[in-house]
Amino acid sequence: MELSAVLTPAPEGGYVAFNPETGTTTQGEAVEEALANLVEATELYLEEFPLTTSARSLLTTFHITEHA
Repeated sequence: MELSAVLTPAPEGGYVAFNPETGTTTQGEAVEEALANLVEATELYLEEFPLTTSARSLLTTFHITEHA
């Protein structure tokens, strides 16, 4: 099963990893660690709460005008 992962730098260092299909969130000191932790957390989540849809998340960007 292929799922999405969104990784963002954490203010205290490392990365926060988020899976939008399940809502699972975790962290790690490096990208690889954060992603491995997300895989584990998501697998545990799916054992209790199987996905009922196969729809994939869509990641896009948008622009905000900067105010002076």
